[in-house]
Amino acid sequence: MLRVHEIFASIQGESSYAGYPCAFLRLSGCNLDCSWCDTRYASASFTAMSLDEARQKLLALGLPLVELTGGEPLLEPLAPALAASLADAGATVLVETNGSLDIGVLDPRVIAVMDVKCPGSGMEGKNDYANLDRLRPRDEVKFVLAGREDYLFARDVVRRVPAGNAVHFSPVAGRLDPAELAAWMVADASRARLALQLHKYIWSPDARGV
Repeated sequence: MLRVHEIFASIQGESSYAGYPCAFLRLSGCNLDCSWCDTRYASASFTAMSLDEARQKLLALGLPLVELTGGEPLLEPLAPALAASLADAGATVLVETNGSLDIGVLDPRVIAVMDVKCPGSGMEGKNDYANLDRLRPRDEVKFVLAGREDYLFARDVVRRVPAGNAVHFSPVAGRLDPAELAAWMVADASRARLALQLHKYIWSPDARGV
């Protein structure tokens, strides 16, 4: 069974798919505790759901883009099979993962949107750097940045990301001014994209189910 915190339809707020309508399944539980985490509530409660039930509820939302998120979705043994079954149904499937667990378990049709944890998260020591070698061409890498130290760390790690994979630099709301991050990126001719969490601009930053 899957520990499902919520299933909802919204606008994709991050990744190269930002702005598209998307069906989300948020799984409960995480193996990390990032200093800036905005989804700790997802560990508070869940509904036990079979793979088929979760798949049907997601597909019933009628959207071609689907994301499994958390928490940390790869903690759930059934999550890779759910992602593959959604791909079987013709969906474009994203799995947003914290980068501490092996992304090689994902079906080749599934797109991993993988964090690399920076020092400001307090979780940098949990990164599985072997995942950088497991990236498939459509996978994407995200760095959430709380300040200059995080930026310099990310700038260094990006050199290890294959040239074909999209890279996103996302400022922590209230801790790093997006304009300041943009200036650093321009000065360095960064290959990364500046990524703002669209859902936090459309709705309240504290809103859930969006």
